[in-house]
Amino acid sequence: MTTENLQITLAARPRGLPVDTDWARVTAPVREPDDGEVVVEVIYLSLDPAMRGWMNDIRSYIPPVKLGEVFRAAGVGRVIEGRSPDLSAGDLVYGIVGMQRYATMKASALERLPADAGVSLPDYLGVLGLPGLTAYFGLFDVGAAQPGDTVLVSAASGAVGSVVGQLAKIHGCRAVGSAGGPDKCRHLTEVLGFDAAIDYKSGDSLTRAIGAACRDGVNVYFDNVGGPMLEAALRHLARGARVVICGAIHHYNETSAPRGPAGYLSLLVHRARMEGFVVFDYADRYAEARAKLAGWLAEGRLKSQVTIAEGLENAPQALLRLFSGDKLGKLVVRVADDPAA
Repeated sequence: MTTENLQITLAARPRGLPVDTDWARVTAPVREPDDGEVVVEVIYLSLDPAMRGWMNDIRSYIPPVKLGEVFRAAGVGRVIEGRSPDLSAGDLVYGIVGMQRYATMKASALERLPADAGVSLPDYLGVLGLPGLTAYFGLFDVGAAQPGDTVLVSAASGAVGSVVGQLAKIHGCRAVGSAGGPDKCRHLTEVLGFDAAIDYKSGDSLTRAIGAACRDGVNVYFDNVGGPMLEAALRHLARGARVVICGAIHHYNETSAPRGPAGYLSLLVHRARMEGFVVFDYADRYAEARAKLAGWLAEGRLKSQVTIAEGLENAPQALLRLFSGDKLGKLVVRVADDPAA
């Protein structure tokens, strides 16, 4: 192929919030596929808080992105050329395609998407993608949510948190979410069906706000934030509570190592447990979870919220919206025209 490929690579490791010079925008010819490979035209890219961690040269559950490397990102796209019997030109696919306009990669690393499922392509990066799967396994397997439980979730207007609260309601739990600002809090209760919402930007005490919203204590706390929100939640655990550690976006741009949470002895007093998890550990059960999520989505019991940023070249700046809160639900970047839009 002679088509030029725009790629976003990691140019420097940031200290604090990333800046534009931490990225490079480069062009190169699209690589011809070898046997077993295909070329994918990327349509949407997923932007996730975990990406900030991949910019740091530290040990984690997944290796950091190397300097000069195309930045890691999940995406959905269309096969335009291939040398594999498993995928044909025109097939819609999902995979870790990277921040680029075209990805030449093994067909075995891609998942073919149904062409007539009545699902929008961004939903395969949101409610039916890793955020939805994270919510499902975090709430039901790690959090062991039971009907009647009070489930508190932080960053509840985000890609994972918004699904956690909705799944809690579907499961017969009471759902309480924290979000930044009155508009997002109204969205939680009036659109997504949460029972209560806590505005962490209001200036009120988080400890008092959680106590007022969860008068019988918190049975499951699904934490996407860490920091003061985690410390406040620990003060209101019910006996036998489960604290699910999914993320800690409060700490991702700090320049010093995060300290442990105050109030952790509440775990002892209330015979509670706190457990971290990574959704990749449940890969052999993705089909099970996605089938249930798709069913609830089709029934209208699970709602999707997607914020779309335009243009691959703007992806680094769009990533910062995860930390400013300037979005609702799942944040994606549109790279090419969506044939189904």
